[in-house]
Amino acid sequence: MSSDRKGGEFASLATLGELKKSGHKPRSVRNELRDNLIARIREGKPLFEGIHGYEDSVIPALERAILAGHSINLLGLRGQAKTRMARSLVLLLDEWVPVVAGSEINDDPLAPISRFARDQISIHGDNTPVAWLHRNERYTEKLATPDVTVADLIGDSDPIKAANLKLDYSDERVIHFGLIPRSHRGIFVINELPDLQPRIQVALFNILQEGDVQIRGFKLRLPLDIQFVFTANPEDYTNRGAIITPLKDRIQSQILTHYPRTLEQAMRITAQELRSPKQQALRVRVPDLIRVLIERIAMEARDSEYVDRKSGVSARLTISALESVISAAELRMLRNGEDRTVVRIGDLQAVIPAITGKIELVFEGEQEGPEKVAQHLLGLAVRNVFTELFPEVGRTGRKKPLPADISGIIVHFEANALDLLNDAPDRAHGKALASLPGLEALVRERHAYLDDQEVMLWSEFVLHGLAEHSRIGRNALVNGAHFSDLFHTMLNAADEGEEGGKEE
Repeated sequence: MSSDRKGGEFASLATLGELKKSGHKPRSVRNELRDNLIARIREGKPLFEGIHGYEDSVIPALERAILAGHSINLLGLRGQAKTRMARSLVLLLDEWVPVVAGSEINDDPLAPISRFARDQISIHGDNTPVAWLHRNERYTEKLATPDVTVADLIGDSDPIKAANLKLDYSDERVIHFGLIPRSHRGIFVINELPDLQPRIQVALFNILQEGDVQIRGFKLRLPLDIQFVFTANPEDYTNRGAIITPLKDRIQSQILTHYPRTLEQAMRITAQELRSPKQQALRVRVPDLIRVLIERIAMEARDSEYVDRKSGVSARLTISALESVISAAELRMLRNGEDRTVVRIGDLQAVIPAITGKIELVFEGEQEGPEKVAQHLLGLAVRNVFTELFPEVGRTGRKKPLPADISGIIVHFEANALDLLNDAPDRAHGKALASLPGLEALVRERHAYLDDQEVMLWSEFVLHGLAEHSRIGRNALVNGAHFSDLFHTMLNAADEGEEGGKEE
């Protein structure tokens, strides 16, 4: 009998006798995973949908572990899709499997292990009722927390059941099975394994090594059939705990995850996980330059001296940041009574709350303050992307003259200033940028493929990039930026510092 028969066909196989006649053969969970993985590979199908950046690293290691029938520990920093991969393994299970109807631990009618199932078969024989379990019901996930007990995971005696059934506590029928026995013939995942207390980790030894459990003094052996998957941060991530050595020794494959290794992979992940409302996506255009800058913020954070690298910087930072930026542009559009808009560089100020809530700072970062660190990371992203796109500015020494079109813009600010307000209507914003001679021509000459809306974005980007490289001055306004001569900006900053000192 095929494991992929649909629900209507299973209705006719309602008893143990009918199941036997169908030719069904029991298979272990690990054999299910292995056989179905082999089928996917031969059909040219990927192991996972929506997992990017692991094609040449994590996924081959995971495939090898499944083919070997190993228990698995996915080890990596936060936001590296560990839980998503564990949940996706369900797709490698058979779609339906038979169970003894009423069994708490999904007994296979042809290979029962519980007292309940054996009694049912002893009483009813081939007329034992059979139910069918979908693969989605064969996945169990538990977050490891300090309050998890052995009873939660393995089981304990149930006084209520003993009283109702009028049984002695020595009778195994009074057992209340924990999450692990209830996951028999399925996948069991423990997230954040180091957070599990050492004495609870010890309770997993027999299950991983011998495949059985013993419950609170009862003399019974349950040869459980479970695919175990664990997820964990590196042991030096925090002081909360660690995976004890004997347990690590029993987990057969430890697979290291990582953050996206290229900008393109990171952008693909963020775009896939974005949860912006459909109406918002239609109204607000997000050019690729904005997406690149947001990804660079996360990359700069992962290398920053202010950010705890052991903690990591989750991909959720870029997702939240992009959602915040789009919402900032939409809010401006609504207040100005416009129907459509394009994200601006000024809208990137909206990423600050997304950054401060998703990075852990070292001592130096705490001294600077989270908002100042977030502004610093945003500035670094603009600076470094600008260096790549306009290398003649970022990599040119002071002694080597700049190209005339760029130096002309810098000279302009020696006698002029420009205010760019974040809440200005698109027309006014474009007019302000167009008032700066040579700026639009510079952008169009270097990047001829840009349309009019993107030219306006890139023109603003050039000003912020020049400011980050100290070629022109920039002062923060309450709701925007003031661009002027660098020397004038430095004098203003000094004056503000003196006034602040006098006030104190």
